[in-house]
Amino acid sequence: MTTHSIEHHPDLAEMRSRFERVTSTPAAQTVEALALITGLYLAASPWIAGFSGLSSLAINNLIAGVAYCLCMGGLGSAYERTHAMAWTAVAIGAWTIVAPWVIAGDVSTTRSVVSNVITGGVALLLALSMAGMAGRNRAT
Repeated sequence: MTTHSIEHHPDLAEMRSRFERVTSTPAAQTVEALALITGLYLAASPWIAGFSGLSSLAINNLIAGVAYCLCMGGLGSAYERTHAMAWTAVAIGAWTIVAPWVIAGDVSTTRSVVSNVITGGVALLLALSMAGMAGRNRAT
């Protein structure tokens, strides 16, 4: 009895080829670069925007920013294995938008709200864009 490896299945080869085509486009590379910049800003935003006094929100943004970079950073080089992480990045973007109210409660600075809402919105859109790229070239 001969066993065949799933690695040689024609559908898997086609899927990998499609993911490689998608991530090698300038649009995908731009989205990934912007996502990494967004994640780095999110991690450093308490100190850049000047709301590091809200320590729990500052720690949240630091962790969320690093997690976002890790989720979006591997997509260009190994999209076929990491595309599901783009959906985790979508959740991080959504969380970033609501975090000032959930974590800090009575938000005393508009800087933290404005920074988180804008950064979270950008992160959410970039992650949705990257997650949607997998199905973009199905007909080709």
